Amino acid sequence: MNKAEFTLADAAATERLGAMLARALGPGGAVLYLRGDLGTGKTTLARALLRTLGHVGAVRSPSYTLVEPYDIGGRPVFHLDLYRLSAPGELEYLGLRDLDPGRDLILVEWPEHGLGELPPADLEIGLNYQGMGRQATILAGSKPGTTILGGLQAGTYSM
Repeated sequence: MNKAEFTLADAAATERLGAMLARALGPGGAVLYLRGDLGTGKTTLARALLRTLGHVGAVRSPSYTLVEPYDIGGRPVFHLDLYRLSAPGELEYLGLRDLDPGRDLILVEWPEHGLGELPPADLEIGLNYQGMGRQATILAGSKPGTTILGGLQAGTYSM
């Protein structure tokens, strides 16, 4: 199946999903689109994923810098937040052409602001309000994405 849904009761549940996703990633690159309204937990999920991968220290939201690069155990990771982007062409100035989706882990918040300039997503993660919590819908967009999603579904995920 190329789709999975998770009910997230609170921020801690979003963090657990981010940790599970990190464990489901293989050693190579991947492109993850993080979609959702303001405050739905995109950065919370990304922060938990990065920490689970082994990042020590602050995980800053790239809202103003647009991109935060990390080197986690020799693995290049790029966390992008395109909310403040006024046109997709502005991505040219960020050096995105130098990113290698086969090697680099690329997390993109607000990917709709970079249409036509971003590499295609292996996984699209949608976070939406659901009562006091959130609903996460994860769609695989490639064969590697299907493998990652399968690993996520095979893991033990409890709220």
